[in-house]
Amino acid sequence: MPKCIFVTGGVVSSLGKGIAAASIGCLLESRGLRVNLQKFDPYLNVDPGTMSPYEHGEVFVTDDGAETDLDLGHYERFTHAPLSRANNLTSGRIYEQIILRERRGDYLGKTVQVIPHVTNEIKAAVRKVWNDVDVVIIEIGGTVGDIESLPFLEAIRQLRKELGRDNGLFVHVTLVPWIAAAQELKTKPTQHSVKELRALGIQPDILVCRSEQPIPEDVRDKIALFCDVEPQAVIGAYDVKSVYEIPLLFAQQGVDDTVVRLLHLEKAGPRNLDRWSQMVNKLYNPAGEVSIGLVGKYTEYEDSYKSLKEALLHGGLAHNIRVKMDWIESDNLKWENCAGVLSGYDAILVPGGFGKRGVDGMLHAIRYARENKVPYFGICLGMQTMVIEYARNVCGLAGADSTEFEAAPAHRVIYKLRELLGVEELGGTMRLGAYPCQLTEHSLARKAYGTDIISERHRHRYEFNREYEKVLTEHGLHLTGQTPDAVYVEICELPEHPWFLGCQFHPELKSKPLEPHPLFVAFLGAAASFSEKKRSRMEQPLFAMEVGA
Repeated sequence: MPKCIFVTGGVVSSLGKGIAAASIGCLLESRGLRVNLQKFDPYLNVDPGTMSPYEHGEVFVTDDGAETDLDLGHYERFTHAPLSRANNLTSGRIYEQIILRERRGDYLGKTVQVIPHVTNEIKAAVRKVWNDVDVVIIEIGGTVGDIESLPFLEAIRQLRKELGRDNGLFVHVTLVPWIAAAQELKTKPTQHSVKELRALGIQPDILVCRSEQPIPEDVRDKIALFCDVEPQAVIGAYDVKSVYEIPLLFAQQGVDDTVVRLLHLEKAGPRNLDRWSQMVNKLYNPAGEVSIGLVGKYTEYEDSYKSLKEALLHGGLAHNIRVKMDWIESDNLKWENCAGVLSGYDAILVPGGFGKRGVDGMLHAIRYARENKVPYFGICLGMQTMVIEYARNVCGLAGADSTEFEAAPAHRVIYKLRELLGVEELGGTMRLGAYPCQLTEHSLARKAYGTDIISERHRHRYEFNREYEKVLTEHGLHLTGQTPDAVYVEICELPEHPWFLGCQFHPELKSKPLEPHPLFVAFLGAAASFSEKKRSRMEQPLFAMEVGA
Protein backbone atom coordinates (compact mmCIF):
# COMPACT_ATOMS: atom_id res chain seq x y z
CA MET A 1 0.00 0.00 0.00
CA PRO A 2 1.42 3.41 -0.94
CA LYS A 3 1.57 6.50 1.23
CA CYS A 4 -0.95 9.30 0.61
CA ILE A 5 -0.43 13.06 0.67
CA PHE A 6 -3.64 15.11 0.74
CA VAL A 7 -3.38 18.71 -0.50
CA THR A 8 -6.07 21.23 0.47
CA GLY A 9 -6.37 25.00 0.10
CA GLY A 10 -7.66 27.78 2.29
CA VAL A 11 -8.51 31.51 2.50
CA VAL A 12 -8.87 32.10 -1.26
CA SER A 13 -8.73 30.10 -4.48
CA SER A 14 -5.94 30.25 -7.09
CA LEU A 15 -3.13 29.97 -4.56
CA GLY A 16 -1.38 27.27 -6.57
CA LYS A 17 -2.38 23.98 -4.93
CA GLY A 18 -1.72 22.22 -8.22
CA ILE A 19 1.79 23.66 -8.47
CA ALA A 20 2.46 22.75 -4.83
CA ALA A 21 1.27 19.17 -5.39
CA ALA A 22 3.29 18.85 -8.61
CA SER A 23 6.39 20.29 -6.93
CA ILE A 24 6.18 17.81 -4.05
CA GLY A 25 5.82 15.05 -6.65
CA CYS A 26 8.88 16.38 -8.48
CA LEU A 27 10.95 16.33 -5.27
CA LEU A 28 9.89 12.79 -4.37
CA GLU A 29 10.69 11.57 -7.90
CA SER A 30 14.13 13.16 -7.57
CA ARG A 31 14.67 10.84 -4.60
CA GLY A 32 13.87 7.73 -6.63
CA LEU A 33 10.24 7.30 -5.52
CA ARG A 34 7.37 6.44 -7.86
CA VAL A 35 4.51 8.92 -7.57
CA ASN A 36 1.02 9.39 -8.91
CA LEU A 37 -1.23 12.43 -8.58
CA GLN A 38 -4.98 12.87 -8.52
CA LYS A 39 -7.30 15.89 -8.56
CA PHE A 40 -10.84 16.07 -7.18
CA ASP A 41 -12.94 19.02 -8.38
CA PRO A 42 -16.06 19.83 -6.33
CA TYR A 43 -18.14 21.36 -9.14
CA LEU A 44 -21.15 19.49 -10.55
CA ASN A 45 -20.03 19.39 -14.18
CA VAL A 46 -19.26 15.80 -15.17
CA ASP A 47 -15.95 17.04 -16.63
CA PRO A 48 -14.57 20.41 -17.80
CA GLY A 49 -15.11 19.50 -21.48
CA THR A 50 -18.13 21.78 -22.00
CA MET A 51 -16.97 24.60 -19.71
CA SER A 52 -15.93 27.98 -21.13
CA PRO A 53 -12.17 28.65 -21.22
CA TYR A 54 -12.95 31.96 -19.50
CA GLU A 55 -14.65 30.03 -16.71
CA HIS A 56 -12.15 27.24 -16.15
CA GLY A 57 -9.02 27.76 -18.25
CA GLU A 58 -7.76 25.11 -20.63
CA VAL A 59 -9.01 21.55 -20.78
CA PHE A 60 -6.09 19.14 -20.42
CA VAL A 61 -6.51 15.90 -22.39
CA THR A 62 -4.85 12.63 -21.36
CA ASP A 63 -3.82 9.76 -23.63
CA ASP A 64 -7.03 7.85 -22.89
CA GLY A 65 -9.15 10.80 -24.00
CA ALA A 66 -10.18 12.20 -20.63
CA GLU A 67 -11.01 15.93 -20.57
CA THR A 68 -9.49 17.07 -17.28
CA ASP A 69 -8.52 20.02 -15.11
CA LEU A 70 -5.49 22.06 -16.15
CA ASP A 71 -3.69 21.04 -12.94
CA LEU A 72 -3.11 17.64 -14.54
CA GLY A 73 -0.93 19.52 -17.02
CA HIS A 74 1.24 20.68 -14.11
CA TYR A 75 1.40 17.10 -12.81
CA GLU A 76 2.65 15.80 -16.17
CA ARG A 77 5.14 18.63 -16.69
CA PHE A 78 6.69 18.24 -13.21
CA THR A 79 6.62 14.44 -12.92
CA HIS A 80 6.45 11.23 -14.95
CA ALA A 81 3.15 10.13 -13.40
CA PRO A 82 1.03 8.06 -15.86
CA LEU A 83 -2.19 10.10 -15.86
CA SER A 84 -5.57 8.94 -17.16
CA ARG A 85 -9.31 9.43 -16.67
CA ALA A 86 -8.95 8.02 -13.15
CA ASN A 87 -6.70 10.92 -12.11
CA ASN A 88 -9.40 13.61 -12.24
CA LEU A 89 -12.93 13.30 -10.87
CA THR A 90 -15.62 15.88 -10.24
CA SER A 91 -18.63 15.89 -7.94
CA GLY A 92 -20.72 15.57 -11.09
CA ARG A 93 -18.94 12.38 -12.16
CA ILE A 94 -19.18 10.85 -8.69
CA TYR A 95 -22.88 11.69 -8.25
CA GLU A 96 -23.56 10.40 -11.77
CA GLN A 97 -21.99 7.03 -10.88
CA ILE A 98 -23.94 6.81 -7.62
CA ILE A 99 -27.27 7.68 -9.25
CA LEU A 100 -26.73 5.09 -12.00
CA ARG A 101 -26.07 2.45 -9.36
CA GLU A 102 -29.14 3.51 -7.39
CA ARG A 103 -31.29 3.23 -10.53
CA ARG A 104 -29.92 -0.27 -11.17
CA GLY A 105 -30.78 -1.28 -7.62
CA ASP A 106 -27.18 -1.87 -6.59
CA TYR A 107 -27.84 -0.39 -3.12
CA LEU A 108 -30.57 -2.99 -2.45
CA GLY A 109 -33.18 -0.47 -1.39
CA LYS A 110 -31.02 1.34 1.16
CA THR A 111 -31.18 5.12 1.64
CA VAL A 112 -28.36 6.61 -0.44
CA GLN A 113 -26.53 9.31 1.53
CA VAL A 114 -23.42 11.50 1.35
CA ILE A 115 -21.94 9.41 4.17
CA PRO A 116 -21.17 6.61 3.50
CA HIS A 117 -22.04 6.33 -0.21
CA VAL A 118 -20.45 9.49 -1.64
CA THR A 119 -17.41 9.31 0.64
CA ASN A 120 -16.94 5.61 -0.18
CA GLU A 121 -17.01 6.43 -3.90
CA ILE A 122 -14.31 9.08 -3.37
CA LYS A 123 -12.12 6.68 -1.38
CA ALA A 124 -12.57 3.99 -4.04
CA ALA A 125 -11.42 6.49 -6.69
CA VAL A 126 -8.20 7.10 -4.71
CA ARG A 127 -7.54 3.35 -4.48
CA LYS A 128 -7.79 3.05 -8.27
CA VAL A 129 -4.64 5.15 -8.77
CA TRP A 130 -2.37 3.80 -6.06
CA ASN A 131 -1.16 0.61 -7.72
CA ASP A 132 2.57 0.25 -8.47
CA VAL A 133 3.57 3.57 -6.84
CA ASP A 134 5.18 4.61 -3.57
CA VAL A 135 3.24 7.83 -3.00
CA VAL A 136 -0.10 9.19 -4.21
CA ILE A 137 -0.66 12.95 -3.99
CA ILE A 138 -4.37 13.86 -3.89
CA GLU A 139 -5.38 17.48 -4.46
CA ILE A 140 -8.83 18.67 -3.34
CA GLY A 141 -10.04 21.54 -5.52
CA GLY A 142 -11.76 24.62 -4.15
CA THR A 143 -11.29 26.24 -0.75
CA VAL A 144 -11.88 24.90 2.76
CA GLY A 145 -15.28 26.22 3.83
CA ASP A 146 -16.95 25.70 0.44
CA ILE A 147 -20.13 23.64 0.81
CA GLU A 148 -19.43 21.53 -2.28
CA SER A 149 -16.01 20.37 -1.06
CA LEU A 150 -17.22 18.96 2.29
CA PRO A 151 -17.72 15.35 1.07
CA PHE A 152 -14.14 15.28 -0.26
CA LEU A 153 -12.68 16.58 3.00
CA GLU A 154 -14.67 14.04 4.98
CA ALA A 155 -13.50 11.27 2.62
CA ILE A 156 -9.82 12.10 3.04
CA ARG A 157 -10.28 12.39 6.82
CA GLN A 158 -11.68 8.86 6.83
CA LEU A 159 -8.98 7.59 4.48
CA ARG A 160 -6.16 8.95 6.64
CA LYS A 161 -7.73 7.20 9.64
CA GLU A 162 -8.00 3.92 7.72
CA LEU A 163 -4.43 4.15 6.42
CA GLY A 164 -2.89 5.05 9.76
CA ARG A 165 -0.98 8.13 10.84
CA ASP A 166 2.31 6.99 9.31
CA ASN A 167 0.71 6.40 5.89
CA GLY A 168 -1.18 9.66 5.31
CA LEU A 169 -0.16 13.30 5.47
CA PHE A 170 -2.11 16.59 5.12
CA VAL A 171 -0.63 19.60 3.29
CA HIS A 172 -2.63 22.83 3.53
CA VAL A 173 -1.92 25.69 1.10
CA THR A 174 -2.91 29.01 2.58
CA LEU A 175 -2.37 32.77 2.26
CA VAL A 176 -0.23 35.11 4.33
CA PRO A 177 -1.14 38.53 2.90
CA TRP A 178 1.13 41.57 2.93
CA ILE A 179 -0.73 44.63 4.24
CA ALA A 180 0.98 47.61 2.63
CA ALA A 181 -0.54 50.20 4.99
CA ALA A 182 0.78 48.35 8.04
CA GLN A 183 3.96 47.16 6.27
CA GLU A 184 3.61 43.65 7.67
CA LEU A 185 2.55 40.10 6.88
CA LYS A 186 -0.68 38.97 8.53
CA THR A 187 -1.10 35.41 9.81
CA LYS A 188 -4.74 35.61 10.93
CA PRO A 189 -6.23 34.33 7.62
CA THR A 190 -4.01 31.25 7.88
CA GLN A 191 -4.99 30.70 11.51
CA HIS A 192 -8.70 30.87 10.64
CA SER A 193 -8.27 28.56 7.66
CA VAL A 194 -6.53 25.92 9.81
CA LYS A 195 -9.23 26.37 12.47
CA GLU A 196 -11.87 25.65 9.79
CA LEU A 197 -9.97 22.55 8.68
CA ARG A 198 -9.55 21.29 12.25
CA ALA A 199 -13.29 21.70 12.83
CA LEU A 200 -13.71 19.11 10.07
CA GLY A 201 -11.39 16.69 11.83
CA ILE A 202 -8.24 17.40 9.80
CA GLN A 203 -5.00 18.64 11.39
CA PRO A 204 -2.51 19.76 8.71
CA ASP A 205 1.02 18.38 8.97
CA ILE A 206 2.59 20.88 6.55
CA LEU A 207 1.51 24.45 5.81
CA VAL A 208 2.49 25.97 2.46
CA CYS A 209 2.12 29.70 3.03
CA ARG A 210 1.69 31.77 -0.12
CA SER A 211 2.91 35.35 0.09
CA GLU A 212 4.26 38.17 -2.03
CA GLN A 213 7.64 38.07 -0.30
CA PRO A 214 9.72 35.73 1.89
CA ILE A 215 8.23 34.98 5.31
CA PRO A 216 10.56 35.88 8.24
CA GLU A 217 11.40 33.19 10.78
CA ASP A 218 9.47 34.90 13.60
CA VAL A 219 6.30 34.91 11.47
CA ARG A 220 6.78 31.23 10.65
CA ASP A 221 7.24 30.45 14.35
CA LYS A 222 4.01 32.31 15.13
CA ILE A 223 2.11 30.32 12.48
CA ALA A 224 3.57 27.06 13.80
CA LEU A 225 2.51 27.92 17.38
CA PHE A 226 -1.06 28.95 16.58
CA CYS A 227 -1.67 26.21 13.99
CA ASP A 228 0.01 23.40 15.97
CA VAL A 229 2.55 22.32 13.34
CA GLU A 230 6.31 21.93 13.52
CA PRO A 231 8.23 25.16 12.68
CA GLN A 232 10.13 23.39 9.88
CA ALA A 233 6.77 22.32 8.41
CA VAL A 234 5.74 25.95 7.81
CA ILE A 235 6.89 26.51 4.23
CA GLY A 236 7.29 29.97 2.73
CA ALA A 237 5.97 29.93 -0.84
CA TYR A 238 6.59 33.47 -1.98
CA ASP A 239 6.17 34.76 -5.54
CA VAL A 240 8.92 33.74 -7.95
CA LYS A 241 9.56 34.48 -11.62
CA SER A 242 8.77 30.97 -12.82
CA VAL A 243 6.73 28.07 -11.42
CA TYR A 244 9.69 25.82 -12.29
CA GLU A 245 11.59 27.43 -9.41
CA ILE A 246 9.07 26.14 -6.86
CA PRO A 247 10.60 22.62 -6.46
CA LEU A 248 13.96 24.30 -5.76
CA LEU A 249 12.32 26.67 -3.25
CA PHE A 250 10.64 23.73 -1.53
CA ALA A 251 13.92 21.78 -1.52
CA GLN A 252 15.71 24.68 0.20
CA GLN A 253 13.15 24.47 3.01
CA GLY A 254 13.31 20.68 3.25
CA VAL A 255 9.74 19.90 2.22
CA ASP A 256 10.73 16.48 0.89
CA ASP A 257 12.78 15.76 4.02
CA THR A 258 9.71 16.46 6.16
CA VAL A 259 7.51 14.26 3.96
CA VAL A 260 10.04 11.39 3.98
CA ARG A 261 10.37 11.61 7.77
CA LEU A 262 6.64 11.84 8.57
CA LEU A 263 5.68 9.06 6.15
CA HIS A 264 8.69 6.83 6.97
CA LEU A 265 9.66 6.50 3.31
CA GLU A 266 12.68 4.24 3.81
CA LYS A 267 13.01 3.70 0.03
CA ALA A 268 13.78 7.38 -0.55
CA GLY A 269 17.30 8.07 -1.78
CA PRO A 270 19.21 11.37 -1.71
CA ARG A 271 17.66 14.26 -3.61
CA ASN A 272 19.02 14.85 -7.14
CA LEU A 273 17.75 18.05 -8.75
CA ASP A 274 20.82 18.72 -10.90
CA ARG A 275 18.99 18.64 -14.26
CA TRP A 276 16.09 20.66 -12.86
CA SER A 277 18.46 23.30 -11.44
CA GLN A 278 20.29 23.54 -14.78
CA MET A 279 16.97 23.99 -16.58
CA VAL A 280 15.89 26.84 -14.26
CA ASN A 281 19.31 28.49 -14.59
CA LYS A 282 19.01 28.33 -18.38
CA LEU A 283 15.49 29.76 -18.17
CA TYR A 284 16.72 32.75 -16.16
CA ASN A 285 19.90 33.32 -18.22
CA PRO A 286 19.02 33.03 -21.91
CA ALA A 287 21.49 33.84 -24.67
CA GLY A 288 18.88 35.48 -26.90
CA GLU A 289 15.22 36.28 -27.36
CA VAL A 290 12.47 35.73 -29.93
CA SER A 291 9.06 37.33 -30.12
CA ILE A 292 6.00 35.19 -30.90
CA GLY A 293 2.59 36.58 -31.88
CA LEU A 294 -0.21 34.28 -30.67
CA VAL A 295 -3.41 35.03 -32.55
CA GLY A 296 -6.31 33.49 -30.63
CA LYS A 297 -9.80 34.05 -29.33
CA TYR A 298 -9.42 33.48 -25.56
CA THR A 299 -6.51 35.85 -25.02
CA GLU A 300 -8.08 37.75 -22.10
CA TYR A 301 -7.55 34.73 -19.85
CA GLU A 302 -4.11 33.24 -20.40
CA ASP A 303 -4.94 30.02 -18.51
CA SER A 304 -7.02 29.16 -21.58
CA TYR A 305 -3.69 28.41 -23.30
CA LYS A 306 -1.71 27.28 -20.25
CA SER A 307 -0.01 24.23 -21.79
CA LEU A 308 0.73 26.17 -24.98
CA LYS A 309 2.51 28.92 -23.08
CA GLU A 310 4.60 26.36 -21.20
CA ALA A 311 5.44 24.38 -24.37
CA LEU A 312 6.76 27.55 -26.02
CA LEU A 313 9.00 28.19 -23.00
CA HIS A 314 10.25 24.59 -23.23
CA GLY A 315 11.01 25.01 -26.93
CA GLY A 316 12.98 28.15 -26.14
CA LEU A 317 14.99 26.29 -23.49
CA ALA A 318 16.21 23.87 -26.17
CA HIS A 319 17.82 26.85 -27.97
CA ASN A 320 18.75 28.79 -24.82
CA ILE A 321 16.48 31.68 -25.82
CA ARG A 322 13.81 33.63 -23.99
CA VAL A 323 10.38 33.43 -25.63
CA LYS A 324 8.46 36.70 -25.50
CA MET A 325 4.77 36.01 -26.11
CA ASP A 326 2.18 38.57 -27.13
CA TRP A 327 -1.47 37.53 -27.11
CA ILE A 328 -3.35 39.07 -30.03
CA GLU A 329 -7.16 39.02 -30.01
CA SER A 330 -8.09 37.68 -33.44
CA ASP A 331 -11.39 39.61 -33.39
CA ASN A 332 -9.41 42.85 -33.69
CA LEU A 333 -7.22 41.76 -36.61
CA LYS A 334 -8.15 43.07 -40.09
CA TRP A 335 -6.17 42.63 -43.30
CA GLU A 336 -5.62 46.39 -43.44
CA ASN A 337 -3.85 46.47 -40.04
CA CYS A 338 -2.23 43.03 -40.26
CA ALA A 339 1.23 44.19 -41.30
CA GLY A 340 1.26 46.91 -38.65
CA VAL A 341 0.31 44.47 -35.90
CA LEU A 342 2.38 41.43 -36.93
CA SER A 343 5.52 42.83 -38.58
CA GLY A 344 7.49 42.92 -35.32
CA TYR A 345 7.20 39.21 -34.59
CA ASP A 346 9.68 36.45 -35.34
CA ALA A 347 6.93 33.84 -35.71
CA ILE A 348 3.14 33.54 -35.59
CA LEU A 349 1.06 30.85 -33.93
CA VAL A 350 -2.69 30.22 -34.14
CA PRO A 351 -3.87 27.87 -31.35
CA GLY A 352 -7.00 25.76 -30.92
CA GLY A 353 -10.50 27.02 -30.29
CA PHE A 354 -14.16 26.50 -31.05
CA GLY A 355 -16.77 28.53 -32.92
CA LYS A 356 -16.77 31.14 -35.68
CA ARG A 357 -15.83 34.20 -33.62
CA GLY A 358 -12.39 35.56 -34.50
CA VAL A 359 -11.76 33.18 -37.42
CA ASP A 360 -11.43 35.97 -40.00
CA GLY A 361 -8.61 37.52 -38.00
CA MET A 362 -6.83 34.18 -37.87
CA LEU A 363 -7.12 33.82 -41.65
CA HIS A 364 -5.54 37.27 -42.10
CA ALA A 365 -2.65 36.35 -39.77
CA ILE A 366 -2.03 33.09 -41.65
CA ARG A 367 -2.05 34.85 -45.03
CA TYR A 368 0.41 37.43 -43.70
CA ALA A 369 2.75 34.69 -42.41
CA ARG A 370 2.54 32.75 -45.68
CA GLU A 371 3.13 35.72 -48.00
CA ASN A 372 5.91 37.23 -45.87
CA LYS A 373 7.74 33.95 -45.13
CA VAL A 374 7.26 34.34 -41.36
CA PRO A 375 7.44 31.00 -39.47
CA TYR A 376 3.93 29.78 -38.77
CA PHE A 377 2.58 27.08 -36.46
CA GLY A 378 -1.12 26.18 -36.54
CA ILE A 379 -2.54 23.91 -33.84
CA CYS A 380 -5.95 22.21 -34.24
CA LEU A 381 -8.13 25.16 -35.33
CA GLY A 382 -4.85 26.75 -36.45
CA MET A 383 -4.38 23.92 -38.97
CA GLN A 384 -8.00 24.06 -40.11
CA THR A 385 -7.83 27.83 -40.73
CA MET A 386 -4.49 27.31 -42.51
CA VAL A 387 -6.24 24.93 -44.93
CA ILE A 388 -9.17 27.34 -45.42
CA GLU A 389 -6.83 30.26 -46.13
CA TYR A 390 -4.83 28.23 -48.63
CA ALA A 391 -7.96 26.96 -50.37
CA ARG A 392 -9.35 30.47 -50.75
CA ASN A 393 -6.26 32.51 -51.58
CA VAL A 394 -4.02 30.01 -53.42
CA CYS A 395 -6.36 27.40 -54.89
CA GLY A 396 -9.04 29.96 -55.80
CA LEU A 397 -11.84 28.08 -54.01
CA ALA A 398 -14.04 31.07 -53.17
CA GLY A 399 -16.25 30.36 -50.19
CA ALA A 400 -14.05 27.55 -48.86
CA ASP A 401 -14.88 27.09 -45.20
CA SER A 402 -15.53 24.69 -42.35
CA THR A 403 -18.99 23.31 -41.64
CA GLU A 404 -18.38 24.47 -38.07
CA PHE A 405 -18.66 28.06 -39.30
CA GLU A 406 -21.05 27.69 -42.24
CA ALA A 407 -23.68 24.96 -42.50
CA ALA A 408 -23.41 24.66 -46.29
CA PRO A 409 -20.25 26.37 -47.60
CA ALA A 410 -19.41 26.37 -51.31
CA HIS A 411 -16.36 24.21 -50.52
CA ARG A 412 -16.35 22.34 -47.20
CA VAL A 413 -12.61 21.79 -46.94
CA ILE A 414 -13.08 21.15 -43.19
CA TYR A 415 -16.08 19.15 -42.08
CA LYS A 416 -17.64 17.34 -39.12
CA LEU A 417 -16.44 13.89 -38.16
CA ARG A 418 -18.38 11.33 -40.14
CA GLU A 419 -19.37 9.28 -37.13
CA LEU A 420 -20.77 12.37 -35.36
CA LEU A 421 -23.08 13.51 -38.13
CA GLY A 422 -26.49 14.02 -36.57
CA VAL A 423 -25.09 14.08 -33.02
CA GLU A 424 -25.90 17.41 -31.37
CA GLU A 425 -24.95 16.72 -27.74
CA LEU A 426 -21.61 18.40 -27.01
CA GLY A 427 -20.24 16.48 -24.04
CA GLY A 428 -17.84 13.69 -25.02
CA THR A 429 -18.52 13.86 -28.78
CA MET A 430 -15.03 14.70 -30.03
CA ARG A 431 -12.03 12.80 -31.30
CA LEU A 432 -10.25 12.66 -27.98
CA GLY A 433 -6.97 11.25 -26.72
CA ALA A 434 -3.93 9.69 -28.36
CA TYR A 435 -3.93 8.58 -32.01
CA PRO A 436 -0.98 7.27 -34.04
CA CYS A 437 0.33 9.31 -36.97
CA GLN A 438 2.53 8.27 -39.92
CA LEU A 439 4.99 10.95 -41.04
CA THR A 440 6.23 11.57 -44.58
CA GLU A 441 9.95 11.34 -45.34
CA HIS A 442 11.87 14.64 -45.72
CA SER A 443 9.06 16.67 -44.12
CA LEU A 444 9.51 19.28 -41.38
CA ALA A 445 7.60 17.02 -38.99
CA ARG A 446 9.72 13.94 -39.82
CA LYS A 447 12.90 15.95 -39.32
CA ALA A 448 11.65 17.33 -35.98
CA TYR A 449 10.53 14.00 -34.50
CA GLY A 450 13.34 11.87 -35.91
CA THR A 451 10.95 8.94 -36.41
CA ASP A 452 8.19 7.98 -38.81
CA ILE A 453 5.45 6.93 -36.33
CA ILE A 454 4.29 9.20 -33.51
CA SER A 455 1.37 9.38 -31.08
CA GLU A 456 -0.32 12.67 -30.21
CA ARG A 457 -3.40 13.82 -28.32
CA HIS A 458 -6.53 15.24 -29.95
CA ARG A 459 -9.56 17.29 -28.94
CA HIS A 460 -11.75 18.36 -31.86
CA ARG A 461 -14.89 17.60 -33.86
CA TYR A 462 -13.91 18.68 -37.38
CA GLU A 463 -11.45 17.20 -39.87
CA PHE A 464 -9.62 17.87 -43.13
CA ASN A 465 -11.92 16.82 -46.00
CA ARG A 466 -9.91 14.47 -48.23
CA GLU A 467 -12.26 15.17 -51.14
CA TYR A 468 -10.22 18.37 -51.58
CA GLU A 469 -6.84 16.69 -51.17
CA LYS A 470 -6.08 16.65 -54.91
CA VAL A 471 -6.71 20.33 -55.60
CA LEU A 472 -4.86 21.45 -52.46
CA THR A 473 -1.79 19.28 -53.07
CA GLU A 474 -1.66 20.25 -56.76
CA HIS A 475 -1.32 23.87 -55.60
CA GLY A 476 1.61 23.05 -53.29
CA LEU A 477 0.15 22.05 -49.92
CA HIS A 478 1.80 18.88 -48.60
CA LEU A 479 -0.03 16.44 -46.31
CA THR A 480 2.88 15.11 -44.29
CA GLY A 481 1.10 13.32 -41.46
CA GLN A 482 -1.89 10.98 -41.44
CA THR A 483 -3.30 8.14 -39.35
CA PRO A 484 -1.92 4.76 -40.45
CA ASP A 485 -5.34 3.82 -41.86
CA ALA A 486 -5.18 6.97 -44.05
CA VAL A 487 -8.57 8.16 -42.74
CA TYR A 488 -7.48 11.37 -41.00
CA VAL A 489 -5.02 14.05 -42.10
CA GLU A 490 -2.91 15.11 -39.12
CA ILE A 491 -0.22 17.47 -40.47
CA CYS A 492 -0.04 19.94 -43.38
CA GLU A 493 3.07 21.81 -44.53
CA LEU A 494 4.27 24.25 -47.20
CA PRO A 495 7.69 23.07 -48.41
CA GLU A 496 8.41 26.34 -50.27
CA HIS A 497 8.13 28.26 -46.99
CA PRO A 498 10.94 28.38 -44.36
CA TRP A 499 8.65 26.89 -41.67
CA PHE A 500 4.89 26.64 -42.21
CA LEU A 501 3.17 23.76 -40.45
CA GLY A 502 -0.27 22.95 -39.10
CA CYS A 503 -1.21 19.93 -37.00
CA GLN A 504 -4.64 18.66 -36.05
CA PHE A 505 -3.49 17.39 -32.64
CA HIS A 506 -2.31 19.29 -29.55
CA PRO A 507 1.46 18.81 -29.19
CA GLU A 508 1.60 21.23 -26.25
CA LEU A 509 -0.07 18.60 -24.04
CA LYS A 510 3.02 16.35 -24.11
CA SER A 511 5.76 18.93 -23.61
CA LYS A 512 7.85 19.00 -20.43
CA PRO A 513 10.61 21.43 -19.36
CA LEU A 514 13.19 18.62 -19.36
CA GLU A 515 11.67 17.02 -22.49
CA PRO A 516 10.57 19.83 -24.86
CA HIS A 517 8.17 18.76 -27.60
CA PRO A 518 9.96 18.27 -30.96
CA LEU A 519 7.58 20.52 -32.93
CA PHE A 520 8.02 23.40 -30.49
CA VAL A 521 11.79 22.94 -30.57
CA ALA A 522 11.69 23.12 -34.39
CA PHE A 523 9.28 26.08 -34.41
CA LEU A 524 11.39 28.09 -31.96
CA GLY A 525 14.50 27.23 -33.96
CA ALA A 526 12.82 28.64 -37.08
CA ALA A 527 11.81 31.76 -35.13
CA ALA A 528 15.41 32.23 -33.95
CA SER A 529 16.71 31.89 -37.53
CA PHE A 530 14.13 34.39 -38.78
CA SER A 531 15.08 36.81 -36.00
CA GLU A 532 18.78 36.51 -36.83
CA LYS A 533 18.19 37.14 -40.56
CA LYS A 534 15.98 40.12 -39.75
CA ARG A 535 18.66 41.54 -37.46
CA SER A 536 21.35 41.03 -40.12
CA ARG A 537 19.30 42.91 -42.71
CA MET A 538 18.78 45.80 -40.29
CA GLU A 539 22.51 45.99 -39.54
CA GLN A 540 23.54 46.17 -43.19
CA PRO A 541 24.56 49.73 -44.26
CA LEU A 542 22.22 51.45 -46.69
CA PHE A 543 25.13 52.45 -48.95
CA ALA A 544 28.29 50.38 -49.22
CA MET A 545 31.42 52.46 -49.92
CA GLU A 546 33.38 51.42 -52.98
CA VAL A 547 37.00 50.40 -52.50
CA GLY A 548 39.35 53.24 -53.48
CA ALA A 549 36.64 55.88 -53.46
